[in-house]
Amino acid sequence: MTTLPLPGHPHIAYQDNALCVEGQALSALAQAHGTPLFVYSKASMLDALAAYQRGFAGRNAQICYAMKANSSLGVLQVFAEAGCGFDIVSSGELERVLAAGAVPAKVIFSGVGKTRAEMRQALQAGIGCFNVESTAELEVLNEVALSLGLRAPISIRVNPNVDPKTHPYISTGLKGNKFGIAHEDTLATYQRAASLPGLQVVGIDCHIGSQITEETPYLDAMDRVLDLVDAIEAAGITLHHIDFGGGLGINYQGDTPPEADVLWRKLLAKLDARGYGQRQLMIEPGRSLVGNAGVCITEVLYLKPGEQKNFCIIDAAMNDLPRPAMYQAFHHIAPLAPRAGTTTQYDVVGPVCESGDWIGRDRDLAVQPGDLLGVLSAGAYCMSMASNYNSRGRAAEVLVDGPQAHLIRVRETIADQLRFESRIA
Repeated sequence: MTTLPLPGHPHIAYQDNALCVEGQALSALAQAHGTPLFVYSKASMLDALAAYQRGFAGRNAQICYAMKANSSLGVLQVFAEAGCGFDIVSSGELERVLAAGAVPAKVIFSGVGKTRAEMRQALQAGIGCFNVESTAELEVLNEVALSLGLRAPISIRVNPNVDPKTHPYISTGLKGNKFGIAHEDTLATYQRAASLPGLQVVGIDCHIGSQITEETPYLDAMDRVLDLVDAIEAAGITLHHIDFGGGLGINYQGDTPPEADVLWRKLLAKLDARGYGQRQLMIEPGRSLVGNAGVCITEVLYLKPGEQKNFCIIDAAMNDLPRPAMYQAFHHIAPLAPRAGTTTQYDVVGPVCESGDWIGRDRDLAVQPGDLLGVLSAGAYCMSMASNYNSRGRAAEVLVDGPQAHLIRVRETIADQLRFESRIA
């Protein structure tokens, strides 16, 4: 048996000319469940998590999975059973993590637009911390907590004005971004928070962006945050934890992000040098835990030659895989059973009625209608951002765990979509 792993995907490999996840042929899963189909490797997720766990060995640290990357219940269950906490940004995400078995005290509530109802629900659930992102939110959370006879545990998300060198849509730590409190306003905001009877200051938070592939932005942000910790604690406000967010990138197209354990050894050395090495640490990785664990299987419907472009039309679309349309993102596209012979350069596109419905540009493929393709690195920000555009049902999902393949989401039907709609009476 020949095995050829794909770069960045140690549990996704060709075995005897068949693309497999943890040894299971993706073509067999497609035959059983149809296409488009998302398939995830549990081993890939746990391997990615293990890198963080190695980096934090011997430290007082809590890893909170940023579930916006992939909020499917079966995926959340994997991380809950591995001891992770969760970073959430809505009441719906809170309900999901609780359904997956999360410990409420390990849940962090981030986001710039928390409603009073969401605050109330999270307080009653007993979550661990709110990451507060504006002075207005401080005042509202104080009112809600007092109305329940509770104190809300809070950290303040700091905007350190550090360039993460990533796509502008997923940059979150610059002055022009909507997130967090400006660096120069942080101390005054903490002093206000400490004066409010419905709040309990417990930490400080920083998150500078997503798909970060260099270590320098993290090191720069840590310096700026620790300067603030010095100033805040000098003012008599104790911070029990320091939360450095997430954002570590993955290899989509030759990207070379640092390994999580290597990065954190350098960050921890800086923490030790500044005297904060024994402080409780929190991080919120998302994409780096799930991105390369997922494959989207899709069928080639038609080949359409053109004067300027050749098109490979598939049954997956921008509603299934929104990242290329939103971010001009790159995903490797691999045949499930490679054909011998000459390749042709295609734009790989979906059936949605939009020119922006493309999955890959200028790909050299030897394919025929009916062939199956795997869109790689599809574990993050694909199913969680999927939609019903063109009244298309969302795909089914399968979680592979060694010899077992668990169907964790059934394919959505038009009846499912129409259930909450009605004609005018």
